Amino acid sequence: MNNALYTALVVMAVALITAFTRILPYLLFGGKGTLPGMVRYLGAALPAAIMVILVVYCMRDIQLAAYPHGLPTIIATILVVGTQLWKKNAFASIAVGTACYMILLKAMA
Repeated sequence: MNNALYTALVVMAVALITAFTRILPYLLFGGKGTLPGMVRYLGAALPAAIMVILVVYCMRDIQLAAYPHGLPTIIATILVVGTQLWKKNAFASIAVGTACYMILLKAMA
């Protein structure tokens, strides 16, 4: 099989799978007035759980015994939390935290 045909088939397969996963909730719950309790619970609980997992993942490699002692990560995390509490804007919090982290990494290198 040549590369162009293979690429086209892969793109088509990915597009179909993506469309199916987008349409599936409407097929399962579209005609009903309310969502099942489990789906409502997951919709309420998962965003916070995912954020906790991401924080743990980002902080897992901090080495407190070696320079810079995790300071860029800790300072950026505190700044993200502070920005989120102050502005209540996820985009601003992420942008400020990322910029702070990158600047601190370069400054402490």
